[in-house]
Amino acid sequence: MTDAVIETRGLGKVYSAGTEAEVVALRGVDMRIGHGEFVAIMGPSGSGKSTLMNLIGCLDTPTEGSYLCDGVDVATLDDEARAQLRLRNIGFVFQGFNLLTRLDALENVAMPLAYADVPRIERLRRAQAALEAVGLGARVHHKPSELSGGQQQRVAIARALINQPPVLLADEPTGALDTKTGDEILALFKQLRDDGHTVVLITHDSEVAAHADRVFVMRDGELQTQSDETRVPGIRPPPATGPWTEGLT
Repeated sequence: MTDAVIETRGLGKVYSAGTEAEVVALRGVDMRIGHGEFVAIMGPSGSGKSTLMNLIGCLDTPTEGSYLCDGVDVATLDDEARAQLRLRNIGFVFQGFNLLTRLDALENVAMPLAYADVPRIERLRRAQAALEAVGLGARVHHKPSELSGGQQQRVAIARALINQPPVLLADEPTGALDTKTGDEILALFKQLRDDGHTVVLITHDSEVAAHADRVFVMRDGELQTQSDETRVPGIRPPPATGPWTEGLT
């Protein structure tokens, strides 16, 4: 295991906009994020933070530079291997929750395990444990329409954790929430960090970013600044057990 779970070296992305025009979305990004860190990537619309999120989430491939996910050079992988790496290593949390309205919380959380061919009884057992871990043990059979925004985001976090990925990638996760509920979700991310997960938060809001241990600032496709750590750097392996792994194995 390398001491960095996310490492980019001269990472760049260029999009074609016609036969001759090109759009440089990202250029020369060097970044290292250790196991068990909570970092924020901050910038205004068009700064490149969404492109960077797609690259480190293995949803897209760079046109220059390299990206190592837990020591694996993603450029060396074919589409299937990259999808498997994403499934094992990265959990996603989005602003819009992305829950299926026809399914209850338990079924929403269990769904990713179906792609891993986990038997249904085991899927539901793990989903129950994940929902209890985020404080929703009493809401497992509620559908999204029967849950508050904060509760829906907790369901989304439980779903992101169901495969026990080392990295949680959260894209504007508090953008659809009121301030109090958003602070509760940010406190949950801090608890996940303390339990060994690496949390990468994408945001345009400096107040939200201030909750992280480190802040990377993006502008015009480039990494402009990186704040100093506000606590001991998180270069540490996840614990063998903890509230986010109990019942999930």
